[in-house]
Amino acid sequence: MAHIVVLGAGTGGMPAAYELRAELGSEHEITVVNERDYFQFVPSNPWVAVGWRDRASITFDIRPHLERKGINFIGKRCDKIDAAANTMVFEDGESLQYDYLVIATGPRLAFEEVEGAGPNGGHTSSVCSVDHAEAAYEKYKQLLEDPGHVVIGAMPFASCFGPAYEFAFIMDADLRKRKMRDRVPMTYVTSEPYIGHLGLGGVGDSQGMLESEMRNHHMKWITNAKVTKVEEGKMFVEEYDNAGHKVKDHEIPFKFSMMLPAFKGVDAVAKVEGLCNPRGFVFVDPYQRNPTYPNIYSAGVCIAIPPVEATAVPTGAPKTGYMIESMVTAIVHNIHNVLEGKEPDQKGTWNAICLADMGDTGAAFVALPQIPPRNVAWFKKGKWVHMAKIAFEKYFIRKMKKGTSEPIYEKYILKMLGINRLK
Repeated sequence: MAHIVVLGAGTGGMPAAYELRAELGSEHEITVVNERDYFQFVPSNPWVAVGWRDRASITFDIRPHLERKGINFIGKRCDKIDAAANTMVFEDGESLQYDYLVIATGPRLAFEEVEGAGPNGGHTSSVCSVDHAEAAYEKYKQLLEDPGHVVIGAMPFASCFGPAYEFAFIMDADLRKRKMRDRVPMTYVTSEPYIGHLGLGGVGDSQGMLESEMRNHHMKWITNAKVTKVEEGKMFVEEYDNAGHKVKDHEIPFKFSMMLPAFKGVDAVAKVEGLCNPRGFVFVDPYQRNPTYPNIYSAGVCIAIPPVEATAVPTGAPKTGYMIESMVTAIVHNIHNVLEGKEPDQKGTWNAICLADMGDTGAAFVALPQIPPRNVAWFKKGKWVHMAKIAFEKYFIRKMKKGTSEPIYEKYILKMLGINRLK
């Protein structure tokens, strides 16, 4: 009997555990380790930050749902991984041995890379966790009492730009419903070289569509923006041209700011020699397996993927839901192969699919493959995307509670978009 440990219980880790149980049966032991004892559906956090959702609607206790499927759960922070000894050590000093380790931790939020950034001791809000989104909502309620300029966007080295665009348009929609939008000027500040770059080099006419939407919604923007410091009520930004020459310094006053931070690997993973790149992201081969430690696999935001292209201000490549789903499925089949004495043969699909809510409408994009040139570069807008995002939220949370392992993107979303799967 092998012991497979999944480190992380988010949108990659929970499906990985369920798929492992479905694929391997009851013969092998599966344990999920997570710092918190609850699951949070992170894509809904922009809604939480304006009061459209609350914690209870997007979180649930992990343990009973995993244990019902015969999966162990340990709700502790992993402080150290001894990869040579196949052991992880927890914050309380206890340890756990594994035969195979699946790292699906998500990122560490590197607010410290910009002085004064972040919700804990800093001056910007975040929607990267439900705790941060709740804190952002409290700040948003203060804005409603005392309206003023809002700054939303992404810091240097950010790699997940979608939630920043979502939050800007969601806040715009909420303010319009309250008939307060005229009292809240908005500026979008991003490290992307242009609006709609998304860390992907653009998808279809994402630049034209998003620029048009931002003009229609009276949002100004600064691209190639390097935020250097944030003080209470003021953001300091260096603006560059595409050749990397600084063209302007900005001091932007604000009453409310939500800025996505750079991502790095979590400390316990980043400290393992030979496992990660300098920013702590896990190296994987085409089979999602680490080249140095072949019994360690990884999926999701925590893996090392090079940027799509060099940009004047550093940006990273996003890992979207379809990519994560396909990585997880590949890992499960490859571990099964190894347990049966075979070689890994399944590869993740590095394609990008995203449903982005915009408050009362939405945008969907498909990049197959993620890195250009592409077989499909598709970008559409409509109220149907807003409704699809709501349906996706309800379906995914229900799936995680039931413990089913069916692939959502393969079974539903690609068909809904009218697209055949492409490798």
